[in-house]
Amino acid sequence: MRLRIRVLAIVGALAMTSALGSVPASANVRIADDLVPAYARIAAGPVTGGVEEVFHTEDWAVIPFYRPPECVPAGFNLLDFFDIPGAFFCGPQTVRTATIWRNGPGIDDAPIMAKSRGLGEMPIWFVSWPELEAAIGDGELTIGELGSLPSLLIGTAGFYTETLHPSQAARVPLTVFVARGTLEDGRSFQAQATRSGGAGRVTHVRIDFR
Repeated sequence: MRLRIRVLAIVGALAMTSALGSVPASANVRIADDLVPAYARIAAGPVTGGVEEVFHTEDWAVIPFYRPPECVPAGFNLLDFFDIPGAFFCGPQTVRTATIWRNGPGIDDAPIMAKSRGLGEMPIWFVSWPELEAAIGDGELTIGELGSLPSLLIGTAGFYTETLHPSQAARVPLTVFVARGTLEDGRSFQAQATRSGGAGRVTHVRIDFR
């Protein structure tokens, strides 16, 4: 029922922002509790303009999940990132997101900015970067393929924040997230990632296990 109400809210927002088509671009539209149309923060290929969106060090890659991994469709390519409307029915969300749009969803390709915070039990997966690099070499990555990598470490973030300036709408694209939590083996982890700029993006990632 809650999911149905939230989907109906999105439909209502689309209708509202369509009616605001004549509003000047400076009158930004804010959505306080938006739905993320994706399963996890990992992407590559056309959706990113050919730029790899995989956050990793030389040793490890980190993948935050916006929705429970167990509800990701078995055949979905995680590198496609967006799944509309499919992702809306995979729930519940593990983050709460606020977005700012120039005109609104259904009018703009993407928000100017999105800010997300974890709801306390956000799944975070870590895998060996060499393993993941080999797995995505064919341009596809399913949840089953990711989950079967030998190096997989499953964690839960009690703290997660993310700021996103999407490349489809922002003058200077930006992705920043910070995650802290515990692995299944009892160790704690901290992951920080920053990616900024357009074609010549600069990326900094730090992953610590303790």
